[in-house]
Amino acid sequence: MGMVNDVEIPTQEEVEKRKELYAGKRIELISMPVDPRPIEVGEQGTCYDVDGLGQLLMTWDNGRTLSLIPKVDEFKVV
Repeated sequence: MGMVNDVEIPTQEEVEKRKELYAGKRIELISMPVDPRPIEVGEQGTCYDVDGLGQLLMTWDNGRTLSLIPKVDEFKVV
């Protein structure tokens, strides 16, 4: 496990676990503190995959496709 821009890079095992937990699930955003153009709090979308860095690849109901970064962004499965 390493760090990139103060974000912890998960192991391959952790990435696979995130895929099991989130891929195909509906997600609601609680907070996105770092992004300069964040998704609005309360917005919902669907996680369609998890990339090699462990980010949740999202299609938001508002049409945007901004990814979520676990341990940085706060969200919940709905």
